[in-house]
Amino acid sequence: MESPVEDHYHSQNLSQRIQDALTLSDKPTTPLDTKHLAAVDQLHTGGAPGTLRLLEKTDFSKKNGTKNVHILDAGCGLGGSSRLLAKTFQWRVTGIDLAPAFIETAGDITRWCELDSFIDYKLGSVLNMPFKTDTFDAVLCQHILMNIQDKRTALEEFYRVLKPGGSLILHEIFQGENKAIALPVPWAGDPGISFLLPWEEFKSFPGGPGFTLDHFSDETQSALAWWQMVQAAGANKKPRPLSPHLVFGPNAAFFAINMENNFKNNSIQCIEAVYKKS
Repeated sequence: MESPVEDHYHSQNLSQRIQDALTLSDKPTTPLDTKHLAAVDQLHTGGAPGTLRLLEKTDFSKKNGTKNVHILDAGCGLGGSSRLLAKTFQWRVTGIDLAPAFIETAGDITRWCELDSFIDYKLGSVLNMPFKTDTFDAVLCQHILMNIQDKRTALEEFYRVLKPGGSLILHEIFQGENKAIALPVPWAGDPGISFLLPWEEFKSFPGGPGFTLDHFSDETQSALAWWQMVQAAGANKKPRPLSPHLVFGPNAAFFAINMENNFKNNSIQCIEAVYKKS
């Protein structure tokens, strides 16, 4: 099932097209400022501010400060969150993604931002990761479980690579009461690669490997507000040179309105949760 998922996230010559878009947008590229990339590398609900607020809520950043912390950015995409964590907290970050185009482009962009001393990227699946047991202080998992059918195995792998006492930080989309979902959405252009579960069904899974729940927050209303803002900002406007259409093509034009409607119709929920490894 990973090949269709990989196909969904495949984009030809992505690094060059992003560089061209930066030039058209009059953004300086030597070195590149991470904030100028948000339109293409912060594709999860809430963007970069949402990631930072989640870390603040969990106190992970306060507890760990800038000491020697190693984070796994699971399903890292173009590496936006990896660069955000490295730049904000000076943490060491490893990103993993199954899309070769994303891993290649993530490495290019990270070098342009002069953050490659903090970050490395690996091509691979979170169902069978090329990392030693007890490697990471935290796993950041943002909007990737929707593409994973075998969630139990993913959780077992997250548990394995975390150090004892490490944190699994989830910011994920779950199925609402209304199972019908408007497509395309950022994680799927067709239902064959969308594996949404209700939170009530999912929440029993982490206990299998041995996780304990440390934080929970239903962020559905704030997620709806964020997508409404995105929709209003882009309504009746042509895509800017630097926008999600570089990654997803014509489908990107439908993301904001479909996500807004899916939240409104209770087809999806946005949940934040932090689990601790015993």
